[in-house]
Amino acid sequence: MFRDTKAFSGFSVRDVPEARRFYSEVLGIGTTEDDGILTLHLAGATPVLVYPKGEAHTPASFTVLNFPVDDIEETVDALTGRGVRFERYEGLEADERGIFRGGGPLIAWFTDPAGNILSVIQGD
Repeated sequence: MFRDTKAFSGFSVRDVPEARRFYSEVLGIGTTEDDGILTLHLAGATPVLVYPKGEAHTPASFTVLNFPVDDIEETVDALTGRGVRFERYEGLEADERGIFRGGGPLIAWFTDPAGNILSVIQGD
């Protein structure tokens, strides 16, 4: 039924202008805004919608976007320099940069201004 449908993903934020500044200026992602809805233009041509929920917004308790990178240390350092703070989760011991090296791909989690969880991930 949906084999040829170009599906897309979306998630909510409290404040679309704040989200647009973060995704475009801090992360360097192309964005557009139409009728109060933000579209993230990621590589691969599949858009991601970011829609407002205002004070009703509850941050996702799971990772909403994973950004594959070639060099996680370099990426984490660059994002830290732009004011991004990396998360530490109980039971997932991260190094001093916030990179989890406990098995599987190297990964570091951070949040957008609305508290949604994002990651940078490097394969082995």
